Amino acid sequence: MSEQTATATTAPGGNLAEIRDLSVSFMTDAGSIKAVDGVNFTIPRGTVVGVVGESGSGKSVTARSIIKLLPETATTSGAVMLSRRDGSGELDVLSLSGEDLRRMRGSEAAMVFQEPNSVLNPVYTIGWQIEEGLRAHGMKDKKELRAKAVDILKKVGIPDAETRVDYYPHQFSGGQKQRIVIAMALVLNPGLILADEPTTALDVTVQAEILDLLRLAKDEFGASVLIITHNMGVVADLADQVVVMYRGHVVEQGDVEQVFYHPRHDYTKRLLAAVPRIGQKLVVRDLDGHVIEREDDWRDQPLAVEAKGLTITYPGRLMQPDFVAVDGIDFEIHRSEVLGLVGESGSGKSTTGRAIAGLQKVSGGSLKVLGVEMNGVRERDFKPKRADIGFVFQDPGSSFNPLMTIAQNVAEPLIVHKRYPDAAAARDYVGDLLELVQLPRVYMNRFPHELSGGQRQRASLARALALKPSLLIADEPTSALDVSVQAKVLELFKRLQAEIGFACLFITHDLAVVDMLADRVMVMHKGRIVEHGDADDIMRRPQHPYTRKLMASLPVPDPREQRAHRAELHALLAQE
Repeated sequence: MSEQTATATTAPGGNLAEIRDLSVSFMTDAGSIKAVDGVNFTIPRGTVVGVVGESGSGKSVTARSIIKLLPETATTSGAVMLSRRDGSGELDVLSLSGEDLRRMRGSEAAMVFQEPNSVLNPVYTIGWQIEEGLRAHGMKDKKELRAKAVDILKKVGIPDAETRVDYYPHQFSGGQKQRIVIAMALVLNPGLILADEPTTALDVTVQAEILDLLRLAKDEFGASVLIITHNMGVVADLADQVVVMYRGHVVEQGDVEQVFYHPRHDYTKRLLAAVPRIGQKLVVRDLDGHVIEREDDWRDQPLAVEAKGLTITYPGRLMQPDFVAVDGIDFEIHRSEVLGLVGESGSGKSTTGRAIAGLQKVSGGSLKVLGVEMNGVRERDFKPKRADIGFVFQDPGSSFNPLMTIAQNVAEPLIVHKRYPDAAAARDYVGDLLELVQLPRVYMNRFPHELSGGQRQRASLARALALKPSLLIADEPTSALDVSVQAKVLELFKRLQAEIGFACLFITHDLAVVDMLADRVMVMHKGRIVEHGDADDIMRRPQHPYTRKLMASLPVPDPREQRAHRAELHALLAQE
């Protein structure tokens, strides 16, 4: 390291890093936009600091500034002071460049990104990719490189590491890929791990494993961890200190118990109030304060969906056996009922939803949807029913045509089903739909990329409701949203369901969200239903060990309660 970038002192007060008056602006076609404005906070040695806030608050930009990982359009001011792991000096990161910057990344601070597929190269083995960081920092011996890669894979919990070190990324599950990315960050034993939303798209059980792994980075590797998240349960579970950001500013910071139990800033209070909790039923009111409820009891309504022995099999390829995704399940959905379907990735949730929507063929058993038998159904027989079924996708960004305006996207089902000749003719109705989902008409002429995640999800809901369906399938519609945005979308969903009375299959891995919305809950595991019943019974008195494991894996947004919750999960895992 050059003499100009190191001083002879360590960070004062035992701090590993200090962010001082950090401001970051980005040059765009519309001019300069300030993303971070005068941010100050510290990362003490051997602690986990949670940075929370909505999308666009500046969390990720702040974290990337700590290792100077910003695009050329960024202009920074202030200082990021990072102490060396060995205590021999302090680095002014924003002044580093070239070889000094490369040497700092990986050895002093490393980043774990949100999406492992964007980090892992599909054409190289994961062993080669872990070794790449070691090679970049001077290690040349092949045997030593391989031994280091195998050792770090074992430490992050990859089974049969000696063999799987030669596997490619596609041969691992999503949770295992996230473990591998954490292994790549830990292999050089850096003093600081920056984790940017590392658990956002993961199931609660996998999320719990990743949080334990980040705890391991602190406890066994002695690293400090800066975790960026919008999940307050994750913060309660892992963080020692919390930094709350809003519109580029730090509005509150303190130890985790102070922020959770005695929040000072109004934004922090709103953020905590928006967090879904088990046992917290969602109540929506009209402008006069009256509770909005369904007119009829769903139990008295006829069936919208009825499955008996439903089986869905994916044929094997290249001499591989067939894969049974859904294995002989029975369930029913009444009109105006919300049925929550929960389970881990690969449990068969989305496959079941797609079969109900006619997007997946039924292999065996019976599935009646709005009176039509789906086993062996012909498209011409089912086509008239498609207008009665709406589908809300997990990622509206990928389900919208990016070349079409929001008005054109929302009008598309109306045109396909010949309710209107074109988008121009449907414009007034589309405007009404957008206002129904609390999206102003001015958004009609915008393109999908010009809307935030929550706004896109509202537009997706408007499109699903365009044909006034009697059955709605919502597949993880809020999993990637900030808690405050999620709360608004869920309230909107509840309001519309009560007013319109559609039957709904709500697919999610967030048990707290299900508890807020669902009348009944169905738990799936490896293609089978292991437990189902009234939402209150399932959430408060789960009977099946898998359901209890799911419940224990869900982090509670309360630091003291979460400590007991985590101990319960570890006790359950020890019994397996």
